[in-house]
Amino acid sequence: MTTVFIISAPSGSGKSTLTRELLRSVPCLRFSVSYTTRAPRGQEKNGQDYFFISRGV
Repeated sequence: MTTVFIISAPSGSGKSTLTRELLRSVPCLRFSVSYTTRAPRGQEKNGQDYFFISRGV
């Protein structure tokens, strides 16, 4: 059985910091990378933070 944890909170509340720390301290956890049609922000990397795909007009 697989357990899924969903971390949801407003922007700027520390979700990335919490997730990074959990992944560092609990080796059996894995991060699920989502897909998005928006452009990368800041230091986001394709395939690491999201899979960035075009909308295809």
